[in-house]
Amino acid sequence: MSSALPAAEPAPTWSAAGTGERLWFLGTLAIVRVPGEATGGRLAVIEFLFPHGASPALHTHPQDESYVVLDGQLTVQAGAERFELGAGGVATVPLGVPHSFRVDSDTARVLALSTPAGIERFVRDGSVPAHAATLPAADTPRPDPAELEQTFRRHGVVNVGPSLGEEQ
Repeated sequence: MSSALPAAEPAPTWSAAGTGERLWFLGTLAIVRVPGEATGGRLAVIEFLFPHGASPALHTHPQDESYVVLDGQLTVQAGAERFELGAGGVATVPLGVPHSFRVDSDTARVLALSTPAGIERFVRDGSVPAHAATLPAADTPRPDPAELEQTFRRHGVVNVGPSLGEEQ
């Protein structure tokens, strides 16, 4: 006979429009719409607002990452594939596949799904609380390079190449 308590039943979770944990993350607005804590770590959903030209370094991480473009235009690099996604476009990048994107429109709103959860914890660790649902001001604090490198390492994010940049 086990003395372990029965597991809690899974419960639905939701995020009404305009709600969620707002963070300014490296020049972007990130809104954690469904945190991993609400799904037992199976999934997290983050809504991003990206400025024109935003492009992270080519990187990998230990989660699948899916994008649903709500508004705007992205060029996505995933492994050897390069493709464009506009409003309504969807892409999934399996864990471990090097990937990046570039925002080609003035701004882009994108839902990012992390499976399993985890990307939202990385974003939290590299952010400051957002006081408005806007892109951050140019003088918004950011982690220094050494802090950022530790954050990447702690979350298994590995930069493997440059961002897509304007010319690429």
